[in-house]
Amino acid sequence: MNKEEIPKIIRDVGFDFSWSEKKVWILEVPVEEINIDELTWHFDIPFLWERGIYNLKPQEVISNSDIHKKEYARTMKADLIHPIDIMENKGRWLILDGLHRLMKASILGMKTIKVRKIPRVDIPKIVK
Repeated sequence: MNKEEIPKIIRDVGFDFSWSEKKVWILEVPVEEINIDELTWHFDIPFLWERGIYNLKPQEVISNSDIHKKEYARTMKADLIHPIDIMENKGRWLILDGLHRLMKASILGMKTIKVRKIPRVDIPKIVK
């Protein structure tokens, strides 16, 4: 996918680099808890894919589980034992890995979530 195919909203809030989730997972970063409300802004951005790329908002899946059955099932299968990997970007925390875990935590009514705050100095270690 080239830059022009990525929706403007994703370009506006997203990272300006591509990363490997596997490279993120092997970083040794402490786990801590944060208020889930610091991350739920992600629910209003079309970070999910359904019959296309970046065309489905997490809130649509959460609010309409009967319509988005596949994504909802994927969400509810997410394992909350793993923390969400986040990095500061443009003044707020942005998820590198764990959107479905965040969605599940919200559905379950959790107030806090485990995260790993990946420092920006680690970008060279995780780029594709």
